Amino acid sequence: MLKQGSAIDRYFKISERGSTYSREIRGGFATFFAMSYIVVLNPLILSGPDSSGASLGFTAVAATTAFVAGILTILMGAWAKHPFAVATGLGVNAFVAVTVASHPGLTWPDMMGLVVLSGITMLILVLTGFRTAVFKAVPEALKTAIVVGIGLFIALIGLVNAGFVRRIPDAAGTTVPLGLGVDGKLMGWPTLVFAVGLILTIALVVRKVRGAILIGIVVSTALAAILEFTLHIGPSFDGTNVNPRGWSLVAPTLTEWGAPDLSLIGKANPFGAFEHLGFIAAALLAFVILLSIFFDAMGTMVGLANEAGTVDKDGNIPNVDRVLQVDALGAIVGGGASVSSNQIFVESGAGIGEGARTGLASIVTGVLFLVAMFFTPLINLVPFEAVAPALVVVGFMMVSQVGKIDWQDWGVGIPAFLTIALMPFTYSIANGLGAGFISYVLIRTFQGRAREVHPLMWAVAAAFLLFFGIGTVEELLGVK
Repeated sequence: MLKQGSAIDRYFKISERGSTYSREIRGGFATFFAMSYIVVLNPLILSGPDSSGASLGFTAVAATTAFVAGILTILMGAWAKHPFAVATGLGVNAFVAVTVASHPGLTWPDMMGLVVLSGITMLILVLTGFRTAVFKAVPEALKTAIVVGIGLFIALIGLVNAGFVRRIPDAAGTTVPLGLGVDGKLMGWPTLVFAVGLILTIALVVRKVRGAILIGIVVSTALAAILEFTLHIGPSFDGTNVNPRGWSLVAPTLTEWGAPDLSLIGKANPFGAFEHLGFIAAALLAFVILLSIFFDAMGTMVGLANEAGTVDKDGNIPNVDRVLQVDALGAIVGGGASVSSNQIFVESGAGIGEGARTGLASIVTGVLFLVAMFFTPLINLVPFEAVAPALVVVGFMMVSQVGKIDWQDWGVGIPAFLTIALMPFTYSIANGLGAGFISYVLIRTFQGRAREVHPLMWAVAAAFLLFFGIGTVEELLGVK
């Protein structure tokens, strides 16, 4: 029987971090529900044919996505002991899909091979201490800005994917990029599910009810299932028709037991891209992947650790080396299994908001992903509208730390602002980090305080300049 002072309690430091077994289990479930959509979304993103006409296959990508996420999340919990869940990163997988589609001669195994090589490089940087040193070189104000920026990013993901806020077509060049609902109006039953879930979750959090976030998800899911099974609302896009009043990502459905197809594991070709594209073009692609996974994970880790309260008085994260090792393995294993790089998910904040503070929550989440390989009713039954309220509430919790930044010191205030603004505005954690790091180095130099800048910050700023200017570099080198 699990109890305070047991071996499991001591190993994960559950009591020491002010948590309980029930909180960890609830947190593990909340994180799983919040990010389970990746099992459905990743196959959609990686669904296109490569230059040879071959595709990865929806069922194989779905099963392998769940399998890899389960194994890595359990490893994160058991080895690094943090409530950080790991799954296919939405930035890198989209980049991989677009690159495969736009480069003649490039196949899926070739591109996934580049992901593997980027992960190996990342692991070397972690084992040599370089990646940890970069983390420690970041000023505290920028670390806080990362937390706030990710909070806004999480909230925006929740609002947009729930359909409460929507992208607006800009064909005439006169409209704003985002707007409320459909043509400025809130319409459709899915939007009602989100609104009810948000109000309920806020009420429970304000009343400090145990399990507030998980209760909100479960109640919203039940409401969504009742509406779908009685009204047959359907998805917002079924592959042919657009239904603005439909469910944004997953329409609540029950699926049957099925044996997982893991045939994609081991299909990556690490050096295929170099054969088809040449050394320079392949190396540039690998560099972009490397920078993305390097800084996305670091930013997410900082934000989540601060929200969980696991950062010590000096701003250090316990077992940070282990966290980064698992994250690097995420790129190697994810690429090797043809589901793209795996990384720490910002949706882990849902579990942290539920009270998760240790790796036990990650083990719970990981086990649920492994179960999802075989039987996925929990994944397909939970629409994004049911978990989006949790992301909005967690976003608020993270943004509340903005007061820790010294806005009177423009040397950190302006970089902090750029970091916070560009994460949600560009839908990328890495872009926000890059803008913040570059501006910090420049402004401190303008202030005559360049000596205060850690040498590694100069190196990182230079790397981001190359990252942002990669298109120009490719043009100068004649790389397509």
